[in-house]
Amino acid sequence: MKLVTFDDGTGPRVGVMDAGGAVVDVSRAAGVGRTMLEVVESGAAGLDAVRAALGSSPARSGGSVRLLAPIMPRNNVMAVGRNYHEHAKEFSASGFDASEKKMIPDHPIIFTKALSSIVGPGDAIDTSMDPSGTSDYEGELGVVIGTGGHRIAAADALAHVFGYTVVNDVTARALQAQHVQFFIGKSASTFCPMGPCIVTADEIDDITSARLRTTVNGELRQDARISDLIFDIATLIEAISAAVLLQPGDVIATGTPSGVGIGFDPPVYLQGGDEVEVAIDGIGTLCNPVI
Repeated sequence: MKLVTFDDGTGPRVGVMDAGGAVVDVSRAAGVGRTMLEVVESGAAGLDAVRAALGSSPARSGGSVRLLAPIMPRNNVMAVGRNYHEHAKEFSASGFDASEKKMIPDHPIIFTKALSSIVGPGDAIDTSMDPSGTSDYEGELGVVIGTGGHRIAAADALAHVFGYTVVNDVTARALQAQHVQFFIGKSASTFCPMGPCIVTADEIDDITSARLRTTVNGELRQDARISDLIFDIATLIEAISAAVLLQPGDVIATGTPSGVGIGFDPPVYLQGGDEVEVAIDGIGTLCNPVI
């Protein structure tokens, strides 16, 4: 299923996106949580309630429905740096990673993005939040945790995945370099577009075969398969949960491939009037204007 959070003018609701892109409102059905986080926390029972509601719930489309970020986790969005070989090379060459020890890391580089940076499909990326004027895009696969846990072994990790979404890890590059870490440069308001949906893990046989593409104003900038990750999803979950207690609904942005703005000479940063689209096979396209 493709689960969404939407607003029809009466507040956020849980829905399911059908094959035609219409949204089926399941929010009033028995057993379905009021929020996507509650659906995730209720596990298999919550998904069963959503499926049971599909047959008797109306579908809506058009201007009456506005998609929101599919989930608001309890914790900051967890994210991974330098997790595609070619991006690691372009990032190293750019000189923007003041914390670099080696081009290809031995262990996953984990940072977080503030919850206040999360916005949904169609919401504007506001570059005025970046005083440095160096805002950049990063298309990424987002992994939504279902069953939480501590010290999860890689062999068991995929059983803890609820589903997948699309994330744009927008970054103020100069701030990222200035502060010698990623949090401030990654956490400006509107700098974490997410959506358009969460595809439940059972719907995707092999997420590693999916292709990620990012375009800016229709120009293809990023194009890679998820199988190109340096540290795969299971390894990331194992590494994070070695110390962090993962909770249902936590989101892990798994890293971006090459083709970001700082990879150009000179760098090409986001400007007002741009439009960024990040598409992942089997999930959908996250589109956001830039102001």
